[in-house]
Amino acid sequence: MKEKFNVITSTCVPLPLENIDTDQIIPARFLKATDKEGFGDNLFRDWRYDKDGKPVADFVLNNPIYQGSVILVAGKNFGSGSSREHAAWAIAGYGFRVVISSFFADIHKNNELNNFVLPVQVSESFLKELFDTIQDNPKAEVEVDLPKQLVTNKTTGQQEHFEINGYKKHCLMNGLDDIDFLVANQDKTTEWEHEATVY
Repeated sequence: MKEKFNVITSTCVPLPLENIDTDQIIPARFLKATDKEGFGDNLFRDWRYDKDGKPVADFVLNNPIYQGSVILVAGKNFGSGSSREHAAWAIAGYGFRVVISSFFADIHKNNELNNFVLPVQVSESFLKELFDTIQDNPKAEVEVDLPKQLVTNKTTGQQEHFEINGYKKHCLMNGLDDIDFLVANQDKTTEWEHEATVY
C-alpha cells in the first residue's frame, strides 16, 4: 500500500512552459531501467544539467527556494509525446504528489494516477493566476483537496473543482494500487465467481 492521499497543502514549483513532452520529462536514454528506482534523479535531466553534468543555475528545480514543494504547476498540454510510463516514475520519484495544468495528455494522465501522482486539470485563467501568484511570492501555498475535488489558491482564495475517475479517487484515498484493490476485494470476487458458477 502507498501513502493515502487526502488534502495536500504545499508551495509549488512553477514550470510555465507549454507542450512539455515525456522526452523532456525523462529523456529516452534513461528508459533502459526496468524498475522505478532513481528516476527522480533524472527528471527534466536535460534542463536541470548541462552537458558536463553540472546543475543549470536558472532552472527551477535547482532553485533552493522551491525545495520541499510537492506540487508542480506546468503549462498547457503536459505529458504529450510517447506513452512512456517512466515519465510518471520520474515525477513521483522526485517527490511530486500533484501536477497542476490546464490540459494533460490522456495516457500520461493515467500513468500519473497509476503512480500515485494526482493530475489536477484547471482552467487556463486559474492556471495563469497560479503562475502570477507564485511569481509574486514563491512561498505561496496551494491546497489540493481530493475528497472535495477542489484546488485552492491560498493567497487569493480562488478555487476550482477538478474531475477524477471515481475508481482512481478511491485508490488514491486508500493507498491502493490495482493489485491492492483486487486483494482487498478478494472475498467479493470469490463470491461473484461462486454465484456465476451456480447460475
